[in-house]
Amino acid sequence: MCPLTLALAATPSPSPSTTDILPDAETAARTFQAACENNEGLFCTVLNALLPGRQFPSWITLVAGIVDGLLMLVLIFAIALVIRNLVHRLITKLTLRAGEGVLPERLRNLTPLGGEASVAILTERRRARAETIGSVLRSLASVLILGTATLMALARLGVELAPLLTSVGIIGVAVGFGAQELVKDFISGMFMLLEDQYGVGDVIDTGVATGTVEAVTLRITRLRDADGKVWYVRNGTITRIGNESQGWSRALVDVPVPPDTDVAEVRELLRSVVAELWKDPEYRDKLIVEEPEVYGLEQISGSSVIFRISVKAAPTHKLEVAREVRMRVKRAFDEKGLAFAG
Repeated sequence: MCPLTLALAATPSPSPSTTDILPDAETAARTFQAACENNEGLFCTVLNALLPGRQFPSWITLVAGIVDGLLMLVLIFAIALVIRNLVHRLITKLTLRAGEGVLPERLRNLTPLGGEASVAILTERRRARAETIGSVLRSLASVLILGTATLMALARLGVELAPLLTSVGIIGVAVGFGAQELVKDFISGMFMLLEDQYGVGDVIDTGVATGTVEAVTLRITRLRDADGKVWYVRNGTITRIGNESQGWSRALVDVPVPPDTDVAEVRELLRSVVAELWKDPEYRDKLIVEEPEVYGLEQISGSSVIFRISVKAAPTHKLEVAREVRMRVKRAFDEKGLAFAG
């Protein structure tokens, strides 16, 4: 065998491209014509029923098949749009119901605004979270429903779906590898919204930065720290969250006194201080959740004896409550002539 023959025999045949998957006009016409000859479709069924046993010219069956094909395509997309609208309405109804709710009476005054203003803030946060989740679910439902309708339409036109889906799958895998960080951010953002881990106005510690949340999206969280610096943290990089704005916080105040001080006298004095603070309407049930406690002796050393006061405060207000406790303790010590340990 000559070298030229060997070279031609060794030359691989070209693999079919993506465009080979799509049928040409002649193939599509034969598909429509065969469907009509097999009594498939509404128009062809009526035509064969009215004139049974009659041999129609090829152009008639071709036209009838095309009409039936177009009617089927319109019917597929019409049904898909109806289902899409019904699913969107169901998602909207569920998200609106999730955005509504009655706040427990105990939690109504856990912000400095108190009362109805507090309820309005928390309700708005719940509503915004529900709207974001609803938007994502509606987009996902549209992609699934319309994508399925498109595949059904292509199959009706005679397109081979197996190689087409294989090609799309390969492209999807390639895009997925390139955008895996973005996908991770979106998935983390979805779970964060669903679980209500934090929201706008919360003070959180992400490990990377600590500050007040100014904006939350599916991809990033924007924080502003105590120095005024703005941090943009990707949701996919957050592995832990410390939220100081949910439920309550605890203010701890240590009071050091000399070791020769009367312990019982100091303890009773501190109890009277926190009792007066609990009776103050400016703090009770607005900045303080429960009655403060005096733990007693926290530490003992040769230079001091330390008492500890514990106050369960409203979220993000423990520092304010702790300062007020220190001021009242200082005033009470001055009135009694007591001194603090150095």
